[in-house]
Amino acid sequence: MASTALAIIQSICRTISGTIVSFIAFLIYGWRPKKTVPPVTNPLLLESGLSLARKIRKRQVTSVEVIQAYITRIEEVNPLTNAVIATRFDEALDEAKAVDAILDSENIPDKYSEENAPYLGVPFTVKEAFAVKGLPNSSGVVARKDMRCTDDAVVIRRMREAGAIPIALTNVSELCMWYESNNCVYGRSNNAYDNRRMVGGSSGGEGANLAASGSVIGIGSDIGGSIRMPCFFNGIFGHKTTTGIVPNVGQFPCAMGKRSEFLSTGPMCRYAADLEPMLSIMAGEEGLAKMKLGTPVDLRKLKYFSIVDDGGSLLVSPVSPELKAIQAKVVKYLEDSLEVTVTETQVRRLRYSFPIWSSMMSKHNDGQTFTMLMGDSGPDVKPALELLKWIFQSSNHTLPAIGLGIGEKLERLTPKNTQEKLCKAAEKLQAELEDLLGSDGILLYPSHPKVAPYHNSPLCTPFNFAYTGVFNILGFPITQVPLGLNEKGIPLGIQVIARRYNDHLTLAVARQLEEGFGGWREPIHG
Repeated sequence: MASTALAIIQSICRTISGTIVSFIAFLIYGWRPKKTVPPVTNPLLLESGLSLARKIRKRQVTSVEVIQAYITRIEEVNPLTNAVIATRFDEALDEAKAVDAILDSENIPDKYSEENAPYLGVPFTVKEAFAVKGLPNSSGVVARKDMRCTDDAVVIRRMREAGAIPIALTNVSELCMWYESNNCVYGRSNNAYDNRRMVGGSSGGEGANLAASGSVIGIGSDIGGSIRMPCFFNGIFGHKTTTGIVPNVGQFPCAMGKRSEFLSTGPMCRYAADLEPMLSIMAGEEGLAKMKLGTPVDLRKLKYFSIVDDGGSLLVSPVSPELKAIQAKVVKYLEDSLEVTVTETQVRRLRYSFPIWSSMMSKHNDGQTFTMLMGDSGPDVKPALELLKWIFQSSNHTLPAIGLGIGEKLERLTPKNTQEKLCKAAEKLQAELEDLLGSDGILLYPSHPKVAPYHNSPLCTPFNFAYTGVFNILGFPITQVPLGLNEKGIPLGIQVIARRYNDHLTLAVARQLEEGFGGWREPIHG
């Protein structure tokens, strides 16, 4: 009885605090006029990457026409979104001309065949944390703003080999460690559905640009939800791969040691049809050998589970009624369309998602501290000093980054036995979920407690990323699936989770949900 009363009191406190935060954010941003990106007028922008590649190969459209269509769109929407922060438009057009010349020739080399180059002539964008030859790679750190890459990251090279053409880089949070994309190099990115709202992070610019039809396919990375939160907030598809499938080499910052098992590089796109082909390319032969991509999936024979919230963490906002409602609609749709049973369950340890994520990240920093990365190759940044400088508007760092630096210092005060208990809890949580899912299980779980919040809201709700972050520690594959728009025109969505190396199951469910809920939707105008 006492525990029930305590749970009720905790729930009331969380609801009140969440209401206060929402009200403050509304006072700052809600009164301003809402702006969305203009509607798409070029039909080329409304096709999947695979569809464009087929049309280019059949000479129904040229690569130059497709590349130019996306350049024009970026120039149209970027004044509102500030999602694209570096471009290679001229180089991309030259590469597109070369593709068209090859396809117009009598003898097409085998490396340009559909099997070897499935995205021949199709443009793609990528978060600025990845190295692209000739372009910046600062991750929003002022000390790195003038550096230029001399080579491509592994996944960029593989996409190029598959025929795709990089056209632009997209914005990130400072050092990719915050869930709003804002930094002192490129500024803040805005949501395509409502410019008063955030785009997520750290792959937030990528999410916003894709949502605005400024790109058809893109690349992100995820160590605490940095693919899934932007995809959720921006109404697109994204996939956090099973640990160790796609190489992370060529990112800054790049996780080291045990942390490299928490970081996942993966695809982001508007159409579910592009997820699996992109993942196959990015994984390479060694990654594909570990997965079951291409294996037929009978969705009617899978086991389905649904968890509606984390069980009531005091650190995290309650899941909003509209997100619980859309999850219930997903359950009903799967049960009706597939004639399956979706079992609602609860996993108690999910309540400790943030402490588990934080303890595992802290334990396995391998000497690579956040303040060290803030200083790049110079001395470690002193966050307390930077906070003082920030107050007087003279710091080169954002307030969230400074706060993370201070938090890192304070983490050292955590008793070692507490950290060890939480790390043990991570092992037990992984074992519990693996036992639940088995080899054929699917879990539905909220992507975030709220739809895309107003700018700066994470400063009041810094731990809400726990809904995504905990699964980086567990290494599970997750596909983020859009589920239409709410009554205010803001994207809804859900995480689809499976056991390690069962990426093909979550991707198959994503395709089914796209059919049932319509997938990505254009922003509502007027």
